[in-house]
Parts: sequence; structure tokens; C-alpha cells
Amino acid sequence: MNDHYSLGGKVFTQLKNSILAGEFEDGAELREISLSKKLGVSRTPVREALRQLEQEGLVEIFPNRGAHVKGITAKDVEDIFRIRARLEGLCAEMAVSFITQPQLDKLEEIILLSKFYEEKKDMEHLLNMDSQFHEVLFESCGSKMLEHQLKDYHQYVQKARLRSLKRQERAKKSTQEHEEILEAIKAKDAKKADELATRHILNAIANIHMEHES
Repeated sequence: MNDHYSLGGKVFTQLKNSILAGEFEDGAELREISLSKKLGVSRTPVREALRQLEQEGLVEIFPNRGAHVKGITAKDVEDIFRIRARLEGLCAEMAVSFITQPQLDKLEEIILLSKFYEEKKDMEHLLNMDSQFHEVLFESCGSKMLEHQLKDYHQYVQKARLRSLKRQERAKKSTQEHEEILEAIKAKDAKKADELATRHILNAIANIHMEHES
């Protein structure tokens, strides 16, 4: 039974990642038979994964028409960023009390590598550094519940984050903001860490708006 549920969880994660990465167009039909062949599993874990994806709002299942990708709308992305801004501020505030020295060292290393990839204009590695910075920050807050929620939101807006960081000036500013957040945490200034982390996410929203308008 555990193997069955483990398999269902893996199928769910694979399909969720594929949808969030934009591998399926909005409205695309997700056929159980095709997916089971592609993933090398029976139709049962695929069917269960599709039901779970429907609960998360990523898939819509129609009677006699099957499952179709619902995807993430522009409003969904903005809502997630605004919610995440509040939560990430809280995360940075809590990190002041719970962050470990190895986590501080890791954040320092990520910032140095981010600057290196900025110079190289290597956006793929820079996006990876951005993800790593936030993931270490999430892990340092001392709350598994908050960490899980933030990692989930971070994944949901990965396409929007990629568009945002493709702007060279935003990529550089983002790294500067990461450095300021880290300095506030090192200084044990919880209020400042909260304010800087919240503003960092709100700046990302503003940059996405600029991207749409340009």
C-alpha cells in the first residue's frame, strides 16, 4: 500500500512540475492512457494524480471529456506574489532567531556566485542561485509549516520569476536585495529583515508588470 501511494505521489509531483514549467499549454487534454505510457505506470496512479491536481486548481476534469490543464492565470501569479511577500517577510524575521552558521555561510556563497553569473550574463545559473537563496532562507525560519508553504508558492511562480530575472537590471538588483536581507539577518535586526524581504517580493511583482507593459 505504501508503494502504491508513493507511486501516486511521484506521478502527481511529475505532472505538477510539468504544468508549472509550461510543458503543457493551457486547455491541453491530459489523457490517462498517454500519461501512463509516458510515465511507465498504470492508469490508477495517473487518475489519482489528476484528481489531486484538480484540487490544487491546476487541472479541470469534465464529465465525458477528461482532464484539461487549467494552469496559472496572471491574477493567480500576482495573488501568490502578494501572499508570498507577507510570508517571506515573516520568514526573514524568524530566521534572525533560528538561522545556523552553515546556513549563513551558504547564503554568502550563493550571493558571491550570483554576482559571478551576473557578470557572465548566465541567466540559467542565476535563476538557480535565486532559487537556492530563497530555499535556504525558507529552511532557516525554524518553522516546517512556513517553509513548506513558501516552497510551494515559490514553485508555482517559476515561469514568472524567470521572465523577471531575464531583465539584466532586475537580476542585479535582486542580488543586491538578497545581500541586504542577509546583512539584516546577520545584524539580528528582525524588523529590517522583515521589511527588506517583503519589499524584495513586491519589487518582483512591479518588475513583472513592467515586463508586461514593455
